[in-house]
Amino acid sequence: MARRTREAMRVYGYYEPRLAIALDETEPPQHVALTIDPGPRVRIQVLDVNLEGEAASDSPFRDTVDALPLAVGDPLLHAPWDRMRNRLANLSLERGYFDWRFTDRRMEVRPFDESARLYLTLDSGQRYDFGQVSIRGSHIVEERLRSMAPFTPGEPYLAGDVALYAQRLGQSRWFSSVSVRPRLDARRELAFPPPTLGWWNEVTTEGEALLPRGPTRLRMARPPGPQLSAQALAAASQLHAPERPNMPIDIEVAPADRHHFEVGVGFATDVGPRLSFSWDQPWINRYGHSLDHDLFISQPEQRLTGTYLLPLDDPLRDQYRFQYGFRHRDMDDTRTNELSLEAARRWEFDNRWVQTVYVRATYEDFTQGGEAESVFIYYPGVSWSRTRTRDPRFPTWGDRQRIAFEYSDSAWGSDADFLRMTGDTEWIRMLGERLRFVTRLSVGAIETDDFSQIPPSLRFFTGGDRSVRGYAFESLAPRNEEGRLIGGQQLLVGSAELQRHVTGDWWGALFLDSGDAFTDWWPEQLNTGVGLGVRWISPVGPVRFDVAHPFDDEENAWRIHFTIGPEF
Repeated sequence: MARRTREAMRVYGYYEPRLAIALDETEPPQHVALTIDPGPRVRIQVLDVNLEGEAASDSPFRDTVDALPLAVGDPLLHAPWDRMRNRLANLSLERGYFDWRFTDRRMEVRPFDESARLYLTLDSGQRYDFGQVSIRGSHIVEERLRSMAPFTPGEPYLAGDVALYAQRLGQSRWFSSVSVRPRLDARRELAFPPPTLGWWNEVTTEGEALLPRGPTRLRMARPPGPQLSAQALAAASQLHAPERPNMPIDIEVAPADRHHFEVGVGFATDVGPRLSFSWDQPWINRYGHSLDHDLFISQPEQRLTGTYLLPLDDPLRDQYRFQYGFRHRDMDDTRTNELSLEAARRWEFDNRWVQTVYVRATYEDFTQGGEAESVFIYYPGVSWSRTRTRDPRFPTWGDRQRIAFEYSDSAWGSDADFLRMTGDTEWIRMLGERLRFVTRLSVGAIETDDFSQIPPSLRFFTGGDRSVRGYAFESLAPRNEEGRLIGGQQLLVGSAELQRHVTGDWWGALFLDSGDAFTDWWPEQLNTGVGLGVRWISPVGPVRFDVAHPFDDEENAWRIHFTIGPEF
């Protein structure tokens, strides 16, 4: 105990504590009383930290030294000193100083003088650049993989870029395993390594070989021909050496399975039991094209969709997308069969906003509110969206935005003329450590001269688990004289929810939803629902159970909502 106590006191600068240990009078003793007189505290008398090599002008190293919370005259604390030393070592590897070393690392403590002298000198040497990238095991053309690198050979090395490269390759879904590693055993070698001289072959600048000086001296004859000076030899040794050391990057990958199948079973109060089946092909050729098919079945709706992705130079950020879809829906006052085709171009910018320009063709045979129509429309559209989140399973911080414009005109043969705009935003923030705030807002508008030609897939309806709770799924919209839903030309929905952590993976929730779909802007009143809920963070995402009261529905005083999955 005494030894461990003294060791613990030293890290705070107390090197000569006086200890008194007393045992109680029971036999055997049950308690120990330890009295500590810390004694004098060692203070820093000399603090000498130096950076040599190229790291001396590299700001992260200088910032680390400047951030040391110790100065001459301060009490000696081991922890800040050790943290700075370890940080300098880590920075050397992270920023490509692979020849780094501490040429001086001393902590001289003089307890009798109550002083300490701290010395640390880091010689970083030269910073390595990224070398050439070698790829093994890839079934995708190498040029496509090289274009995904966040660096180019010749740039200063950063370990973070190596990790980002591995992450991008993994996100491509082309590989079952990815390894991106610097070739740490690679070192720059001189064309002529400097010789190791001993007393037996000491060479002078005059070309004389001398044995150790002693009573006798053996003088070698000067060889005939031109002589090579030491300066010339040093210059020649650098003729073919690289100007800067570089670190090659080795990549090893293994192809992903060509076919992935997934079956899902779920339940939501909006649609009841539901079944899904997906068939994904992460790659179908050496250029990394992919093809996905999805089948969704529920009582009111069945749909089959497919997406063909054609990646461009930056596969994760720039793509062509071709989609097809068939949907049948029979729910309340809506019955429709829809077939659609879409071609799109996608860009993702550095600020994480995604721009998509697309052209869509849709044929829809529908009956809405008792009126039957069939329309063929094709129209261009553009959308901008961004999603940011921390811990997608149950984010404590995140936001999502999307805005889109679509335009159809009979001038190019479409059956409907319209301009349609939609916008959505959702925010998640923590208020303190136990409160989580979720809010969202959705707006939409259609400008048209003949609303009857607008298919149900483009009209606005609201109500349900993810819009206005307390009301049935898509039951809020304008109705005709017979009381049947016909859908709205405008949409406005807002929600605010406050969640509180209860225990473990359980949270409670209090929410207010309000909104409606309508024909004339602005509506006289909005439908509002309030309620209480429970959230359980399951391994597959949050499970939400809500009980909501609708203020404007006298027939249903309460409504239960149950959903599985994250907010985004």
